[in-house]
Amino acid sequence: MLDAYVMGKVNRISPEAPVPIVSLENEDARIGGAGNVALNLLALGAKPIICGVIGEDSSGDKLLNLFEKNGISTDGLVKSMVRKTTVKTRVISNKQQLLRIDSESTFPLLESEEIKLNNTIQNIINQGIDGIIFEDYNKGVLTDSVIQNVIKIAKEKDIPTAVDPKKENFLSYKGVSLFKPNLKELKEGLNLNFDFNSNKELFEKGIELLEEKLQNEISFVTLSENGVFIKNQTEKYYVPAHMRSISDVSGAGDTVIAVATLCLISGASTKQIAEISNLAGGLVCEKSGVVSISKNELLKEVSELLS
Repeated sequence: MLDAYVMGKVNRISPEAPVPIVSLENEDARIGGAGNVALNLLALGAKPIICGVIGEDSSGDKLLNLFEKNGISTDGLVKSMVRKTTVKTRVISNKQQLLRIDSESTFPLLESEEIKLNNTIQNIINQGIDGIIFEDYNKGVLTDSVIQNVIKIAKEKDIPTAVDPKKENFLSYKGVSLFKPNLKELKEGLNLNFDFNSNKELFEKGIELLEEKLQNEISFVTLSENGVFIKNQTEKYYVPAHMRSISDVSGAGDTVIAVATLCLISGASTKQIAEISNLAGGLVCEKSGVVSISKNELLKEVSELLS
C-alpha cells in the first residue's frame, strides 16, 4: 500500500465548519504496508520480492516506481482492473496528524485474480526462495484460497512460512512455521478476554488453543512493554523488553516479523529468534516515523546486549 502525506500550516478555522484549514506546504508518498516489511528485509541484507495486488491506477504506478527506486522486486505484483491501490493519506500540521483518509478496496479477490496471484507466487517459489512472510491487513487479497495454496506449495518445497495476522483470517494459516500476533490480535483472533499481567496462565492456555487449531511450529507473541513470548513444541520463553527512550512505535511489528523470519531461515534457535527480534523492535521504536534498521545497527545492539 501507499502511505501518502499532506503537510501544511494551520492558522485559522474554516467558516464553513468547525475544522482547521491546512495551508498546503508539501506532499510526500512512501512505501507502506507489506512494503515496509520488504524495506526492513532489504535493510538487513535480504532480497525481498513483494507479492500482492494493486490497482490499474496512478497510485499503483507510483508504488511500482518507489519499489524500483528502492531495489525491491515487483515480480509478484498483479494488477487488477476492479480494485484500487490502497492509499492511506495523512494530513499533518505542526508534527500532529489531523486526519487520515483511506482509499482502498477491501472485498475479496475475484476468482480470476486469485488464480493469477497464485500462479505468480508459484512461479516465484519455483525460481528458488528461502522464506515466505504473510503480511495480512484484512484487505481481501489474502483469501483462504491464496493462503492455503501458498502454504501447501511452501510445505512441498520445505520453505519456512511466517505470518503477521489480522482477525478475519486468524485461523486460516494452518501448518505455518511461525505465527506472530500481538497480544491484542491473539485475544481477538481466539475471542479471549484476560489481563496478561495478572493471569499468564490464561495467556498460555490461549497459546495452547492457538497451536491446537493451527498446528503451527512456533508461536511468537509481541507484548508491547512486556517484551515478547515464544514457544515451540518443547520449550517456551518470556523475553523482557529492554529499557528504551521510545520515540515512535509505528512499524515496530514490521521490523519484528522481518527479523524473526530472517532468524528462522538462518537456523537460529527459538530463543535467539525471540531475543534478536525483541531487540530489533525496541531499536526501531527509538526512531521517529516508519523506518527500518540496518544490519550494522542490529549487530551492534546484539553484541552489546546479548553477548
